Amino acid sequence: MIRISLDVMGGDFGPEVVIPGAAKALDRHPDVTFILYGQQERCLPILAQYPKLQAKSVFHHCEVSVGMDEKPSQALRRGRYISSMWRSIEAVKTGQADVVVSAGNTGALMAMAKFCLRTMATIERPAIAAIWPTLSGESIVLDVGATIGADAQQLLDFALMGGAMARALFEIERPLVGLLNVGVEEIKGQEEVKEAGRLIREAGLDTIDYFGFVEGDDLGKGTVDVVVTEGFTGNIALKTAEGTARQIAEYLRAAMSRTLVAKLGYLLAKGAFDRLRDKMDPRKVNGGVFLGLNGIVIKSHGGTDAEGFAAAIDVGYDMARNGLTQKNRKRI
Repeated sequence: MIRISLDVMGGDFGPEVVIPGAAKALDRHPDVTFILYGQQERCLPILAQYPKLQAKSVFHHCEVSVGMDEKPSQALRRGRYISSMWRSIEAVKTGQADVVVSAGNTGALMAMAKFCLRTMATIERPAIAAIWPTLSGESIVLDVGATIGADAQQLLDFALMGGAMARALFEIERPLVGLLNVGVEEIKGQEEVKEAGRLIREAGLDTIDYFGFVEGDDLGKGTVDVVVTEGFTGNIALKTAEGTARQIAEYLRAAMSRTLVAKLGYLLAKGAFDRLRDKMDPRKVNGGVFLGLNGIVIKSHGGTDAEGFAAAIDVGYDMARNGLTQKNRKRI
């Protein structure tokens, strides 16, 4: 059994999305049990609509929930030990759960996870790893927002942690890892990035294959299995890609509704357009992984729907099943 704790109050919609998402994930993974943390007056009526999920869940009432606009320091002061977010993380610390999934406030979730679970030995700062759709399948990009301005040693740590995640998620024995840079030439880029490339090459790692520098257009191509960068650049790249996907979707929607012939063409190719929409929808490729902590924490998009939250649970399931924390600790 894989045991998953859920911050049911997290996200823009809370239990109205989290509970149906958990029900969808349970249909895909019958070997899962859930520990749910939230306000009973909102959660229990919705949970009663899903008897199969209810039978595989334990519910804990939490009066306090963390707001999406709360500062991390404020959330820690107000919600430490008693909020649905904290208690769902604490379930991983105490061994009651194998992984926690939350769609809540990213800054608060990271602060609480660091405070509760602590970082692994030798890891200065954790990273958020995102699953990135590419022309060749999927890749992993980290960091997408946890560590701003990482130094060379931290980028090396990210490469190791991203490689461990690729082995767990994609079942690749030696993932291909690249450093995101402004060019592929060794003389280009910031000193920290060039130094990180030298450290990775000279480390002689047998768990990853170092590709070298990659550029922004390599993210969508799928040139490597793992793209390593610091959080400022990674977060901008992530938000740019999500915005571009929505922009293209709007262009297609406008073009397909402009004339009668275009509408007819859309009806004939609706299946293809639906697949394209799902591929481009950032909610469908959902589930950022907090790496470098003594436990598995999955961050879902705050505005996702039930299918998107189920996708985040899928990521947590795969990470727990493949022993991500143990592999990361061993490699690092």
